Amino acid sequence: LRKRPAGGRGLRGRFGPEYDRVVARHGGDTAAAERELGDRVKRHGRLDERPLTEEARARYAARWASAQELFVESPERALTEADALLADLSRERGFPGGEDFEDRTDALSVHHATHVDGYRRVHAARRGGVSTEEMREALIEARGLFDGLLAGGPSGREHGNRHLVKGRGTS
Repeated sequence: LRKRPAGGRGLRGRFGPEYDRVVARHGGDTAAAERELGDRVKRHGRLDERPLTEEARARYAARWASAQELFVESPERALTEADALLADLSRERGFPGGEDFEDRTDALSVHHATHVDGYRRVHAARRGGVSTEEMREALIEARGLFDGLLAGGPSGREHGNRHLVKGRGTS
């Protein structure tokens, strides 16, 4: 019986699918992945998400609705708007701003691990080279992060995955 480091199970539980993504990126090396995730927690774990005003919440909700409507005419422009909107919203909530997308997604992964990959997919898909269906799926997946940031709580942990079900019209 091999003893696993105490951090592994806790990190897997905290990061969910993000844990698996980082392990895969490290070629299956769980120790390297756990070091990276542990470093993220040290850097961003104490980040205090700032609450949004009702006015800001309404403004972001309107922008998201506009991006979704734009998708019909121009999927690329819709993804560009969704990408910018998520950057603005995360910055207003207190996450790292600036041009460093990786630092922002690392910080978001500590607090919104279940849905941060949707943001990555939107960011990558807006550059093109993917089908309209892949763009649509990226936008749907990013909605989970948007909802978590807009609601003001950690998505995927505190609120469960209720918004994913609602986002697909099954509730």
